[in-house]
Amino acid sequence: MRRVFSGFANPLSRRDLIVLGVATLIAGIIYLVACLLVFRIGFPLDDTWIHLTFARNLAQHGEWSFRLGIPSAGSTSPLWSALLAIGFLINLEPYIWTYFLGLLTMWALGVISEVTARRLISTYQPRLPWVGFFIIVEWHLLWAAMSGMETLLHGLIATTILAALMMNSRRYLPLGLLTGVSVWVRPDGLTLLGPLVLAVILFEKDTPARLRGLLQVFIGFGAIFFFYLLFNLLIGDTPMPNTFYAKQAEYAEWQQFPITYRLSELFLQLLVGPSFLLIPGIIMWTVKSIQTRSWGSLLALTWSVGYMLLYLMRLPVYQHGRYIMPAMPIFFLIGILAVVEFSSAKTFGRYQWLATTSWNMSLTMVTLLFVVLGARAFARDVAFIEQEMVATAKWVFTNLPPDAVLAVHDIGALGYFDDHVLIDLAGLITPEVIPFIRDEERLTVYLNEKEADYLVAFSDLYPAMIVGKAVDFETNGTIAAEMGDVRLTVYRWK
Repeated sequence: MRRVFSGFANPLSRRDLIVLGVATLIAGIIYLVACLLVFRIGFPLDDTWIHLTFARNLAQHGEWSFRLGIPSAGSTSPLWSALLAIGFLINLEPYIWTYFLGLLTMWALGVISEVTARRLISTYQPRLPWVGFFIIVEWHLLWAAMSGMETLLHGLIATTILAALMMNSRRYLPLGLLTGVSVWVRPDGLTLLGPLVLAVILFEKDTPARLRGLLQVFIGFGAIFFFYLLFNLLIGDTPMPNTFYAKQAEYAEWQQFPITYRLSELFLQLLVGPSFLLIPGIIMWTVKSIQTRSWGSLLALTWSVGYMLLYLMRLPVYQHGRYIMPAMPIFFLIGILAVVEFSSAKTFGRYQWLATTSWNMSLTMVTLLFVVLGARAFARDVAFIEQEMVATAKWVFTNLPPDAVLAVHDIGALGYFDDHVLIDLAGLITPEVIPFIRDEERLTVYLNEKEADYLVAFSDLYPAMIVGKAVDFETNGTIAAEMGDVRLTVYRWK
């Protein structure tokens, strides 16, 4: 990492690293205690169980599959699933190792953020690593860390690359390699090539230097990306994982909503929390970067905003903005850098102390408040998954005939806790449904052709398909009841 950050100044002491580690551990414990108080420990997304199923099969059977014996490109993040597999090898899955990986990633993100602040702002020499603290306890990022998903790892890699550019790093080969690794975490890691290529063009002063820099970038990136393409082609006959195509098809209706509505949803998810207090700082840092031609900062901010808008165009901004969370760390970091720099400025003369204290205190109080509110939201999300997906999967395993064929929309918990044959209506492990993923008439024909025995889906997801179907099981979770009484249901298809 030190080689990536050329000109590494104000390195953190061992004490700083320990302090950030303790803060990360405490934050994680708060979230787990909240889960126990609301219902029980678990994960807030059904998709987490998809990664864990791939990981378990890899560790225990040496297969890259969701159902044993059937290779599948249904994992969005091969690298994350492979890391989770280590937990099964040392008997610490599904919970301890997954939480450990998430909190380790959060700690590393706090460290990178603190290093960036000390490198870019010479007057920032604190007794405690406040910038790292903020990043670690920001509730969106903490939710991502505890979710069991690859989201925060992708955010860590993106932040590392962009923070290096903010510090004018010219380590193009390592940055290219890291960009290649990011694609193994999420396919949209490809977008990091944009700021990296532009950085080479803007940082270097002549054509030969630019060509050398670009060559290093593409050699580093290509060396990793080639094997990613090869992996997907061998497993699923497509250059990208099934999820890359399935999600866009499933949410085609979202793309028809007015842009004003989609933007309002983005702002709602992004600014719920202390982040709204960082907006003035982001504006200040942007203005300063334009004035001083700090290309790295402008590229980092442009990527962050562009990434969020790109997802906004294709996928809904829901579940606390889970799809845009990888762009949040660098976005928040730019804002907090401005807060730190403002603290030593003289913008308001003799009233500077009052302005600085007001901003810092407001940010601190709102951040701590949302640690509690975020923990509650996380615990309720976990309870929903446990009461709906996990409970249904365990009922199916116990009560349905072993040779039954299940048509399922949310396959995660069912894949992990049950071993029936599955037809994935979301297209992750059954990619042939992607062309008609929302066409109930064609799905009905397809399920009849595949001789499905049961349909497992939420009661509002396929209104036409469930007409006249007998109900064999319906959850009775309290969280679903509070959210409008839409429950995961097992329908008898035949």
